[in-house]
Amino acid sequence: MPETPSVPPVLVGAEPGSFPHSVLAERHPAIVRQVRDAFPYGPEQHRALDALLAECTEGVIEPLPADAHDHDRWQVWGLAQYTGSSWFDVPWLWSESYFYRRLLEAVGYFAPGPWQGIDPFRPAKLAELHAPETDEELAALDALADEPAGERAAALLHGSLWGNRADLGFRLSAAGAGTARATPALVADDSEALWSLLRQAGSGTLCMVADNAGRELVPDLLLTDHLLQYGHIERAVLHVKPYPYYVSDATTADVVDAVRRLTAAPGAAARCGRRLWSAMTDGRLEVRAHPFSCAPLPYADMPGGLRAEFAAGALTVLKGDLNYRRLVGDRRWPPTTPFAEVTAWFPGPVAALRTLKSDVITGLDAATEAALEAAGDRRWRTSGTHALIQVSGAPSAPPPH
Repeated sequence: MPETPSVPPVLVGAEPGSFPHSVLAERHPAIVRQVRDAFPYGPEQHRALDALLAECTEGVIEPLPADAHDHDRWQVWGLAQYTGSSWFDVPWLWSESYFYRRLLEAVGYFAPGPWQGIDPFRPAKLAELHAPETDEELAALDALADEPAGERAAALLHGSLWGNRADLGFRLSAAGAGTARATPALVADDSEALWSLLRQAGSGTLCMVADNAGRELVPDLLLTDHLLQYGHIERAVLHVKPYPYYVSDATTADVVDAVRRLTAAPGAAARCGRRLWSAMTDGRLEVRAHPFSCAPLPYADMPGGLRAEFAAGALTVLKGDLNYRRLVGDRRWPPTTPFAEVTAWFPGPVAALRTLKSDVITGLDAATEAALEAAGDRRWRTSGTHALIQVSGAPSAPPPH
């Protein structure tokens, strides 16, 4: 997007006290320490992790090794421009993404050797997936199975929306699913428009761009199963990350783990798991891991092939906070900036299901913004206590450059 007076600049982490600054200065060092303790890495990995910790907090951005398999791709993605800059002075989206790429380099994820392909976040992902809370949520599906299809659909949509904050048994009715007693309030709710698009989809394809693994991916899969089972869509393409990213983002291995978790559960969860397994084997549910899924760039910069995939779908649903930031450009938009306006370039109908965990927000009405600000909790943008469902129809405008 162009830098014009009407388009705010992208977020950076240079301002002390800002949320992006806290991520770079506090969260990333904590993640390095978490990864260091997750596996019995050897001295080589420990030295590389220590060097990354020093670099991302006190140093400047260093390049990837010249023989890295994706060196040239990252050069095009901005590394040639940002090498030598402070991590705090470049676009926050870029510095966050590059941090995770460098973290994988430090632990030997890509290099031939014993740690190649070992997900450094896998222990935490599996612990969440097999937590007692997951058993409770899956057991709630048995009661949900007795509800009318519309009520089940509403509950599953809200389960997918709230991710790992979700309790699929919180309400088993469309009315109850949105009540303040059940969950924190939605700051925007275009669920009717979403269901309208899905009713029109019929024989079309749903593109579901996943966010986190574990207890967030499970309700995404349950919603997808429902849409396939009841003919809202003919086919689904689940877009995941091609390698571990942002601590808990879903990969193909995480999808397999989640489906196995469902099939191993009792009752309705197992039936859902078996249907999903069958859908994967016959092509009604395809897993896609496009390299751009780990790009440090907004979706407006997506390559033509991926743009064509989204254009061909009846609807694209983007899950989670990072996908929202990439969709609207990771800028501090005035909150009342229309969602449809900032996503008008998207090549087809698009919906965002997002729990708020960063500063970026669009599409609020003035009364909602005023109420949120008047409540006195300035963390409503970042604390995960609020969420949104936003929908934009098929645009005719070309993407901005």
